[in-house]
Amino acid sequence: MLVLSKKIYYAIEAVLYIAYNAKAEPVAGNIVAEAQSLPTRYLEPMMQKLVRAGILRGVRGPQGGYVLGRERRTITLADICDVIAKDADIPESQTKLGKAVLLPTTRSLMMNWHSALATTSIAQLCERAEKANIATATPTPHDFTI
Repeated sequence: MLVLSKKIYYAIEAVLYIAYNAKAEPVAGNIVAEAQSLPTRYLEPMMQKLVRAGILRGVRGPQGGYVLGRERRTITLADICDVIAKDADIPESQTKLGKAVLLPTTRSLMMNWHSALATTSIAQLCERAEKANIATATPTPHDFTI
């Protein structure tokens, strides 16, 4: 079974956590890491890559943290995967069988998987969380505008 790497999984989960919990204020990186039971130093490089790619936006200061860099409906799992696995590639085969048969098959499978990831957005995952009645970590702010 083909599975996401741990880094990709944690990065997707971090973006989902931020999308689901960032209401009026950014979500601190250490809060995201704590929610995932990860060391901050492990998650931080992934978060910075996501910031450089425009998926997240970093907010500095004592109330700083991360917010989505664009609308959650426009962020797909493939977008996050591409950022985190940017340097990952299929190893070069040393056999004729590998070069002629396995490599093209593997590339085709990976393209199909990527296409499937591209059809799932962070907004869809947030909707699933809402339907499952998963409470947000931060209460929704009340709007008293009349």
